[in-house]
Amino acid sequence: MSEQITMVDVDTARQWITAGEAVVVDVREPHEHAAEHIAGSHLMPLSAFDPGALPAVPAGKKLLLHCRSAQRCGVAAGYLVQSGYTGDIHRLAGGMLAWVAAGAPVETSET
Repeated sequence: MSEQITMVDVDTARQWITAGEAVVVDVREPHEHAAEHIAGSHLMPLSAFDPGALPAVPAGKKLLLHCRSAQRCGVAAGYLVQSGYTGDIHRLAGGMLAWVAAGAPVETSET
């Protein structure tokens, strides 16, 4: 794993999100996101992932990628590095499985 990519646990990610310190990108597919997602997350499915379409990450904020189990967000992080993205990239360890298991809040969307 590149030095610019780190794993963060649910507690850390939750603190960042609560404090408004993270831009959260969900790389799961639309039906997964609709079923449950982290409030305020941006959907960018790995199947159509475009590093150039990444939401702006303002100075002082962290980029947090997540998926179901932390595998797909690793691929997306690699795409970002290969595209020349120079900021730090954080991956949610355990993905949504860990998030839900920890009792962290989720939202749903109608499909």
